[in-house]
Amino acid sequence: MDEFIDIVDKHGKPTGKSKLKSVIHTKGYYHHTSHLWLYTDKGKILLSQRSANKTICPLLWDVSVAGHIDAGETPEQGIIRETKEEIGLTISENELKKIGVFKCFQSYKNGIVDNEFHNTYIAKLNVSISKLIPQEEEVEALKLVDFREFKRLIKTLGSNNNHFVPSNKAYYELILNQIKNHF
Repeated sequence: MDEFIDIVDKHGKPTGKSKLKSVIHTKGYYHHTSHLWLYTDKGKILLSQRSANKTICPLLWDVSVAGHIDAGETPEQGIIRETKEEIGLTISENELKKIGVFKCFQSYKNGIVDNEFHNTYIAKLNVSISKLIPQEEEVEALKLVDFREFKRLIKTLGSNNNHFVPSNKAYYELILNQIKNHF
């Protein structure tokens, strides 16, 4: 869906302007997204495999839930909406623990210029993975990995393991440490 997204400056501050997501990615306008990393009380992290139909990094594994923040939404409203849409899970704002906002500025061979600020949260997954309903257009599959496997997958990035989105190694390491600290 080509929704309206608020444009921000290179520091992440609102400009008061909004454009369609397709225009934002063509022109390389700065914008905000929300990420949610879910973990279980058994020390596992939920990974989401990107749909085969995604234009960027199809079939690679990544954050539990992620999405663009619609025009006028807060980062929290955006991730609550995305979580419901992408995996059928209802969460509340008080379940979210914000761990930071991370710059991710990348250009792709297909012409997409992705200048994003990832508003990143962690939260405990309080239901069985079997209760989650992946959104076909966004999510190919879901799986839980323990901390040791997550760390191993990070270490093998760039070795053609075709598992995680390769440009996010430092981000994945930070996420693992943050979840371990809250576990």
